[in-house]
Amino acid sequence: MHDVMLSTDNLLQNPQSGTAAKIESLARLYLEGNPAEISGATIAQFCDWLWVEYQSLPLNLEFSWYERYENASEMFADVQKSHLWVSGENYDTTLGLNPIYNFIFQAIHDYDHYLTNSDFSLEGEILTYNATAKRVPSLNVQKIIYSESVLRPAAYVFLGHAPISKIVFP
Repeated sequence: MHDVMLSTDNLLQNPQSGTAAKIESLARLYLEGNPAEISGATIAQFCDWLWVEYQSLPLNLEFSWYERYENASEMFADVQKSHLWVSGENYDTTLGLNPIYNFIFQAIHDYDHYLTNSDFSLEGEILTYNATAKRVPSLNVQKIIYSESVLRPAAYVFLGHAPISKIVFP
């Protein structure tokens, strides 16, 4: 399973020094953090940015409830053919967005995995976040993406299941 979530199997197969401690630290920021209060203006700015990014994606995006990439290599092979499956499973953000924006966000995130040649490990999620964060219009949008792309996946791995969805600004 991927899309916005880390793969537990990937982390177990590729243990790296300090990874467990990093996951726990990031997971606690998410799990113990209060939901952020996000202004309508920030949400509008985020959606406007997502729409512009979406228009520049050179991919045929396909929605699926069931298609999953087992690893980054499998996803990269599809991207090289200008195709990307986007999972409907991870559309549980609490931003109150139209579901199309969650779909777009997930596609942008996965394409950034490809652009950074990063896997679905914690380090890969952080590399992907850093690439995305450089293009966003504001610090608050960066924080939303950090919560969704790094903190929530770390909480997923830490708990062994999806955490309650929220956006936190640590």
